[in-house]
Amino acid sequence: MWAYGSLYLAGWLKRHRHLPTGYTRKIFHFLIFGAAACIQWQWGLRGVCLFGGMTSLVIFYAVWQGEGHLLYEAIAREKDAPRRTYFILIPYVATLVGGIASNLLFGPAAMVGYLVTGLADAIAEPVGTRFGKHLYRVPSLKAVPATRSLEGSLAVWLASLGALALGVWMLPAPSVTDFPWTAFPAIATLCTLVEAVSPHGWDNTTLQLIPSALVWAFTGIVA
Repeated sequence: MWAYGSLYLAGWLKRHRHLPTGYTRKIFHFLIFGAAACIQWQWGLRGVCLFGGMTSLVIFYAVWQGEGHLLYEAIAREKDAPRRTYFILIPYVATLVGGIASNLLFGPAAMVGYLVTGLADAIAEPVGTRFGKHLYRVPSLKAVPATRSLEGSLAVWLASLGALALGVWMLPAPSVTDFPWTAFPAIATLCTLVEAVSPHGWDNTTLQLIPSALVWAFTGIVA
């Protein structure tokens, strides 16, 4: 219900409040990753796997409905035409790969990856859409031009700082007290660089793995 409600809200905001897809897509993104972090925090990997399965059904339903449907249009960028569905499914696959790998390799520290991806990546596109003036090209695995902005990358850095602080706070003690908080700016900088160079659609993998790995290494959490 949460996944369906989140996607419906995003679609409603696009259709009835005329928000750009760059905003509505990331509203859904933020709500899903934030929920995943909270679910894993409270109920562990089994809970987040169940949530992931239900979210998958909602995404597949939206894709099956296709262009013109409220749920599909909530997350299908017009600028990705003629490969709009491809750029729904690739981030979905990237999310699965990043989430599974982070949990297998880094255990509870995977929550940090959820939060960095959910907050930092979600805020970058709306900021870039609204304020982005200094654009740069990023790799794309399909013949669809992909750009990011320095303004969006700055937003990634700031949001990564907040997400890292929240994620480390959510980790089991004594990990919180053992963590070198002065490392946050360096980790946030690396996350920003990774987001900047990740192929279009695949930053949901890299932005989960990198912060999870670094926090795991600093805290010594056993996966």
